[in-house]
Amino acid sequence: PFSDTVKTYFKGAKIAIDKFHFTRYIYWAIENVRKRIQKELPDNKRKYFKRSRKLLLAKYDTLTTEQKEELEVMFWYSDDLRIAYLLKEEFNDKVLKCKNSKEAKIELKRWIQLAKESKIDEFKRCVQVFNRWFEEITNAFDIPYTNSVTEGYNNKIKVLKRLAYGYRNFYRFRKRILYCNA
Repeated sequence: PFSDTVKTYFKGAKIAIDKFHFTRYIYWAIENVRKRIQKELPDNKRKYFKRSRKLLLAKYDTLTTEQKEELEVMFWYSDDLRIAYLLKEEFNDKVLKCKNSKEAKIELKRWIQLAKESKIDEFKRCVQVFNRWFEEITNAFDIPYTNSVTEGYNNKIKVLKRLAYGYRNFYRFRKRILYCNA
């Protein structure tokens, strides 16, 4: 609906999707691959896979030698998991590091092709979303800012509201928000 509204009322506007919103599809896909593999394993290994969730989501460059070995153990159980991890790393290293939309178009097309060739069902949704919103995604590489700060404030407000079990007085709630975000 937002995209349609912008196209209707702001005809010359360049629509861009925040990087967080399209990157999360990659992380959802790798997480779903892990869950699928985890269900096929015996209990003791299932728990190991569940505890190793953050290991799969971390960037390879940031891992210690011990963590890299743990990752290799996980890959030993599943080729799909290895391919999914490599797709995530490829996306982070090539697509997200593009300097402009022209470069991003080339890299994103290449990544979409890799994801298709992988034949991993969990990445089909990524490919669909990336193809559908291709222009808007690549436009994000020409814009030097994101709405991550705003999203962070919104998250803080939601957490504050949840922890307080609600506020009777709106002005106190407002003051608390301003105090926590100062």
